[in-house]
Amino acid sequence: MGGAAILAILFLAPGRSVLAGGMEWHGGVQVNYASRLGTTRQDKPPSGDFLLGEERLQLQSSGAAPKGGAGYFAKADIFHDEVDNQGDVDVREAYLSYAEGPWDIRVGRQIHTWGVGDLLFINDLFPKNYVALFSGRPLEYLKTGAGSLKTSLYSDRMSLDIVALPLFEPDQIPTSRRFFVFDPFSGVTDRTESRPRHDLGNAEFAARLYRPILGFDAALYAYRGFYRTPSMEPDSMTAPTKVTMVYPRLSAYGASLQGNTGGGVLSFEAGVQDSRQDRAGSDPVLPNSQTRFLAGYQRSPWTDFTAGLQYYGEYMHRYDRYAASLPAGFPKQDRLRQLLTLRLTQLLKYQTWRLSLFSFWSPTDDDFYIIPEAAWRMTDELTATVGANVFAGARNTTAFGQLDKNDNLYLSARYEF
Repeated sequence: MGGAAILAILFLAPGRSVLAGGMEWHGGVQVNYASRLGTTRQDKPPSGDFLLGEERLQLQSSGAAPKGGAGYFAKADIFHDEVDNQGDVDVREAYLSYAEGPWDIRVGRQIHTWGVGDLLFINDLFPKNYVALFSGRPLEYLKTGAGSLKTSLYSDRMSLDIVALPLFEPDQIPTSRRFFVFDPFSGVTDRTESRPRHDLGNAEFAARLYRPILGFDAALYAYRGFYRTPSMEPDSMTAPTKVTMVYPRLSAYGASLQGNTGGGVLSFEAGVQDSRQDRAGSDPVLPNSQTRFLAGYQRSPWTDFTAGLQYYGEYMHRYDRYAASLPAGFPKQDRLRQLLTLRLTQLLKYQTWRLSLFSFWSPTDDDFYIIPEAAWRMTDELTATVGANVFAGARNTTAFGQLDKNDNLYLSARYEF
């Protein structure tokens, strides 16, 4: 189906009289560019210096029936990718909704956001686009929509969300097409991908139960589906000739707590990830089961300034078996990976300027990732942003250390209408 047909369905079909009383339209034109820093002519991936070069037209429409109850929401981007010299349509969200009394239902492509972490995700196991984050695209593009059915039930005591995702969608992660990334099988060119089949037995399910407790927002989470980041499965660990990207089965359970204390916002979150295809922990190819946790605190010590700090950890359950099964020469993960994040945000000149810094630092991996950014709201409609993604690490096998050669400067401008 062509881009024009998709947009016609999204933005013209809902305009029937049943919704005409409450239709709203918004949109924007946006340009995004990101250029690599510090590489030589010989030291570049196929895309060259540019990680990002695109123009986007975003259209957004929403509506509700005159008597309430039924509604819709749609958001889509028409974009041209300068790096690959091709255009496409990105349907960000497109869903129908119905609400009556203590419950509502949404069906279609939706973005789900769960948990209390700031750029750290424990119980939010929905699709994400890390290519967008690492190349400087606006933060809204980190989250990816997924076709799903969401049912919500509300009461004075507690509320419940249940999400069913019938069609698996993976995370978008950096590849050697535009990024320098670590690859333990770099000499193997025969690559395939094996995604979960579109069968009812592979449908994913997630649930969230939440309520206030002593002034804090408390939540319980459960998920059953697949890891969204692929694992590399070679046909032979000693002499591989083919590598298959696989998505192992995953179950997860967790909880979070967030509330005001000490003049700021205190957050806790934890979760257990059950690697259902490697519960013994003896397969070095598949992820080991883990317990993940974080604690965070955010406060505004003066007007228009906000500071936030988080501590995050990943504890591997069957570490001894993992270490014993790891082939010689492969990088070994720590039993406990630790990470600290810091966010600083200052608004200036009647909040028309926003200066921000977000940093990740891992004392166990000995690597870091820093995102400094300045945004200027030139008019009510036009905003310009400049920033950088800076990576470094002692080893090229860690999460941020492998991206050491991908430092980039990015620029974006957006006009909203």
